[in-house]
Amino acid sequence: MSPTARFHFSTFDVTRQVFLHTRLSYGLVNLKPIVPGHVLVVPRRVVPRLADLTPQEITDVFETVRRVGQVVEKAYKGSALTIACQDGPAAGQSVPHVHVHVIPRRWEDFGGRNDDVYPALEAHEEELGQGLKGEGRRRSGALKVDDEGRQARSVEEMEKEALWLRGMFPESTDT
Repeated sequence: MSPTARFHFSTFDVTRQVFLHTRLSYGLVNLKPIVPGHVLVVPRRVVPRLADLTPQEITDVFETVRRVGQVVEKAYKGSALTIACQDGPAAGQSVPHVHVHVIPRRWEDFGGRNDDVYPALEAHEEELGQGLKGEGRRRSGALKVDDEGRQARSVEEMEKEALWLRGMFPESTDT
């Protein structure tokens, strides 16, 4: 990755979380994954809805989703993927920048109640918006996003995961 490249998820600088980038989109590790390997794919251009993307951007985002899905499913020993886009506030979108959740899945997720991913994803989306705004920032650099057992990760933790995942892609490209 170019040392001068900067990546923003809405107004938030997520450069250190990015593990793959193309000319029009990028993949980043998640602040508070609902299962290990839960990542996001985001268009570089900040727009709130899928309908705001150009045909080229849509193609690039979903080609990136495909590539990322193949890698995270294997890396996190999944046997399937949940791919979700909450397209607008009424659908649960909390950050006004299109993003696609790519979640590697295993049969034992959520105690075998695999449809429980959907309420968890909805809660995650709300928490993501609060966490990125820095509500509840602690001195350790981690964000406390809610009162349940899942603690938001520090930038250092996310950067470590991003570096590991970056090594699984033959190239990131701006072409």
